[in-house]
Amino acid sequence: MSNSVMRWTMVLLAALVGVAGCGRNVEIEKVLQVTDVQSGWYDAGVLPDGKNKLVPSISIKLKNVSSEPIASVQIMAVFHRVNEEEAWGEHYVRAIGSDALAPGDTSDDIVLRAGLGYTGTDSRLSMLRHSAFIDATVNVFAKHGSRAYVRLAQHTIDRDLLTR
Repeated sequence: MSNSVMRWTMVLLAALVGVAGCGRNVEIEKVLQVTDVQSGWYDAGVLPDGKNKLVPSISIKLKNVSSEPIASVQIMAVFHRVNEEEAWGEHYVRAIGSDALAPGDTSDDIVLRAGLGYTGTDSRLSMLRHSAFIDATVNVFAKHGSRAYVRLAQHTIDRDLLTR
């Protein structure tokens, strides 16, 4: 075999080994831990009609608690108002890209916000204290490869005003 054919064969084998490693069946709920949770109501600004808008928001980090690097993880947050079954909003993000999260490492902040929220002419803090205000919860799901989304965490959104 010539040197160039041998080199191409080695490159092809290395690529196949890399692809095979990415396809392993990872139980994401066992390898990732949700940490550094901060939630509240994000100040989404003033709407064209002059009303203030607040939306539920959560910021998390993911920690790789396994002994293997993990790549290509998608996160989905599903927001609900307390005691309501219907989703109030969803947010999808690619939390970990092709650059894997090494064992023991923690991701950067992942911010997830609902598109729906509350609007009103009251100040933002008054809106949070209003007697008709209904709290919200969020379920955080993760997905790796072709596996279905699995729930990693559930949190109640704090009644704090967030500006970032």
